[in-house]
Amino acid sequence: MANSADFNHADVQGNILRGYNKPRVRYLLLEVKDRGAARRWLAACLAGRDGFPAITTETPERWKTKPDTCFNIALTFEGLRALGAPSSSLDSFPTEFKEGMTARALKLGDAGPSAPENWAKPFDEPDRVHLIASIHADEEDQLDRVQAAALRGGSGLDLRGSRDGFFFKKDYVHFGYRDNISQPRFREIHSSSDLPDDQPFAPLGTVLLGYETNFEGLFFHVPEPAALGLNGSFNAFRVLAQDAAAFEDYLTQAATELSDHPDVNALLPPGTEASFGDGVSRHEALREVVAAAMCGRWRNGVPLALSPTTPNPKAPVDLTEFDYSSNSACPYGAHIRRCNPRGGQIVQRVANYSRRLIRRGMPYGDPFDPKKPDNQERGLLGNFIGANLGAQFEAMSCDWLNLGLQDPRITGSNDPLVGYNETTTSWLDLPLEKGAPIRLRGFPRFVTTRGGAYTFLPSIPAIRYLSTLAN
Repeated sequence: MANSADFNHADVQGNILRGYNKPRVRYLLLEVKDRGAARRWLAACLAGRDGFPAITTETPERWKTKPDTCFNIALTFEGLRALGAPSSSLDSFPTEFKEGMTARALKLGDAGPSAPENWAKPFDEPDRVHLIASIHADEEDQLDRVQAAALRGGSGLDLRGSRDGFFFKKDYVHFGYRDNISQPRFREIHSSSDLPDDQPFAPLGTVLLGYETNFEGLFFHVPEPAALGLNGSFNAFRVLAQDAAAFEDYLTQAATELSDHPDVNALLPPGTEASFGDGVSRHEALREVVAAAMCGRWRNGVPLALSPTTPNPKAPVDLTEFDYSSNSACPYGAHIRRCNPRGGQIVQRVANYSRRLIRRGMPYGDPFDPKKPDNQERGLLGNFIGANLGAQFEAMSCDWLNLGLQDPRITGSNDPLVGYNETTTSWLDLPLEKGAPIRLRGFPRFVTTRGGAYTFLPSIPAIRYLSTLAN
């Protein structure tokens, strides 16, 4: 096992411990057609030679003057096999990674319209998605240039498909929420002053293999040999379509029902709507109350835990320095509270910070205009990065998002934003300062999985190891 004091930034690919903060991304979904050529391609990308793009690392020097473009790779289990990784190495990887996202679909709530048989190409043939290369850039022509360089003759790779994402409004996503607010911090990377947050620093083992985790003395298994496994990460790459029209329709429906509720004034004190903005009606304010309750934040990112009745508190509040007290205004079933209960009380107290993930996401598709609804697909290209897919991503997706096992008050309900909801059974309780909560019902499914893959993000030494494999 590794000691965090010996951690070397240059051994880790970029965009894991720190995000690139580029406005555009392109994912190239690749199949290995020529094993030898693909290995030589890996070696060339490590060195940035022969006209191929150089793989971007975590090296601090790169962050002083950020590159115009960034290039990284991820491998599926079938991709490792296609490159010729020995069977002893393949056998040492975790079961969930070996089986792949398609086989684990039910555990993730990928059923019905989200089931793998309905996934878009090339995710309908998961055994042929071997490598996902990502390009981050400022402009589209830069994406085109790096793609052309990456797939020039001699790569040994066949392009099966691609996905583009872009920030149409910085840090906002299609449901209108501000995103990318809170991420795990690492002492080896961040300082308290740079990223203030009430949450403790995360150990490197949260995301990198070979280091201690949140559980004292626990190290997740490192695939063999160490040259391949150490400093690697696992990623759940997800293409998630968002039904923005259905979401806005539900807000209107729920606000109308709340208008007639006997306790509505306890939820939104009369006159408070004036703080929402000029000309905002009470009905429009109630729509935003519902949106905030579903997420746990107002759409501008202000936490409900710090500002229960308005998105525009008189005194500014920090977006990350808060926790969930016993009388918190944030619903137990709200999205951000389900995903990350912070220090709030849950059934398994030891699990509070154990399922944290690095989230790197970017919207795809044009922004939704409620005044001009259309049938265009839009959504999120999401990366959920951690050291263990089963203990982190799958446990969060199944136990917390779709079963609500962290708190008996939400057990049996699904996440109102991304859960596998059915209109006849879904519900969310809105807490009041006094008395019983108001229960919202009838959530449809707003997010549908369109594809995805479990990938391994190899370290720089691991890429070197794979490039030198012999037949």
